[in-house]
Amino acid sequence: MPTVVKEEDIIASVADALQFISYYHPKDFIQYMGDAYEREESESAKSAMGQILVNSRMAAIGKRPICQDTGTANVFARVGMGVQIESDRSLQEIIDEGVRIAYRLDENPLRASVVVDPLFGRKNSGDNTPSMVSLELVAGDRIEFDVSAKGGGSENKTKFAVLEPSESVSDWVVSTVDKLGAGWCPPGILGIGVGGSVEKAMLMAKQSLNERLDIQEVIRRGPRDKLEELRVEIYDRVNALGVGAQGLGGLTTVLDVKIKTFATHAASLPVALIPNCAATRHVHFTLDGSGPARFTAPDLSDWPQIVLDQTSQMARKVDLDNLTDEEVGSWKPGETLLLSGTLYTGRDAAHKRMVDTIRQGEPLPVDLRGKAIYYVGPVDAVRDEVIGPAGPTTSTRMDRFLTDLLPATGLKVMVGKAERGPSAIQTIAANDAAYLIAVGGAAYLVSKAIKAAEVVAYPELGMEAIYRLTVEDMPVAVAVDCRGKSIHTIGPARFRR
Repeated sequence: MPTVVKEEDIIASVADALQFISYYHPKDFIQYMGDAYEREESESAKSAMGQILVNSRMAAIGKRPICQDTGTANVFARVGMGVQIESDRSLQEIIDEGVRIAYRLDENPLRASVVVDPLFGRKNSGDNTPSMVSLELVAGDRIEFDVSAKGGGSENKTKFAVLEPSESVSDWVVSTVDKLGAGWCPPGILGIGVGGSVEKAMLMAKQSLNERLDIQEVIRRGPRDKLEELRVEIYDRVNALGVGAQGLGGLTTVLDVKIKTFATHAASLPVALIPNCAATRHVHFTLDGSGPARFTAPDLSDWPQIVLDQTSQMARKVDLDNLTDEEVGSWKPGETLLLSGTLYTGRDAAHKRMVDTIRQGEPLPVDLRGKAIYYVGPVDAVRDEVIGPAGPTTSTRMDRFLTDLLPATGLKVMVGKAERGPSAIQTIAANDAAYLIAVGGAAYLVSKAIKAAEVVAYPELGMEAIYRLTVEDMPVAVAVDCRGKSIHTIGPARFRR
């Protein structure tokens, strides 16, 4: 007799899994990040990792998202040949129902980021469906699932190449990571797929990110085969780049390197590289017909006890409502600031609207002269929250708008994550402005510095609307000063080995 797995058990399990991973990091990730925090010699990188760890513990306690980008739902299903799914719907439809429930849950709504038409309308589905489902038929009488939530910042840094069979995979990976910048929010994990076909390599790279972290065990006992030797080699070489946490420069850029391989054509060497960010979120479960999956919450003792000292002499308090050229001109790359006052928000869609308005010679709905803007798309608030988790998005997507926006508006400060491109840095310097970074992967922690929030423009854009925030002691670091000096160049250069 086949094992009968009910449709409702799949739906409930997927929904519970996505809620679970939205606020619980895997235990091995916490351990590896904690160890990297203890080893770190860069003050800036150590502070960033400390914020990530404190944010992770806060999210676990508050059962709120680790990151405002609650990701696309990635589901790998290995269905045993001896399983009968009790349903008239496709597996895609069943899983999507679970995703829909998870992302619309009143107690912990997750940000819907999926647009249903990638080419033209790009209208948000509103419930983060459809999910990215990969199905494999295997021997056995159960279904194994790997469920993950993959953020856009790290997904956008995916790379693929077909190398010559005689070329070095290690050289290609190290060279590629060196060019990625910090938009994938390191430190994280590198997933690598080697062999197969184009799509097979990509699939293996994504699958590998669901594996348990074990590189430190491999290093302690020594590699047992050539694949483990390659993993250690890439791990050491990538960390020697000095990129560090959030690209600030430091000892740890990757926590682990995962590699999966498959047979391939004799003339080919396909290689896929997919990084996973500091908001690494995944869980494994099995359905055997006995009911939905059950997930065990981690023990709070699994998190290191870290106290973030925001009153240290390193941190300078800044009044955003009284910014002057002298104040902004005194900031130095890598310096820690605590922001208080009015902070507007704006992402891609809002920037495009504003630039279109400027080019048409019409007034903007907000006055940005002498003000600051934060690149963020927050999660909806619940209960007594002012705003949901509100971490930064990748700033390079806003680079193309700066030549219009800065001179036309008098905007002085931008806050986001990762580096800016060369032309954007030139524009920032030419307008005596500055670019600051908040820690990607610390969204819940950042939201606690926001004391008031209201939508003031483009409400139809949803999470991409322009908000007016009132912040108090919001921690950031100076990434690009008004002279065009960038911490993302200075920091890694100090730690490159």
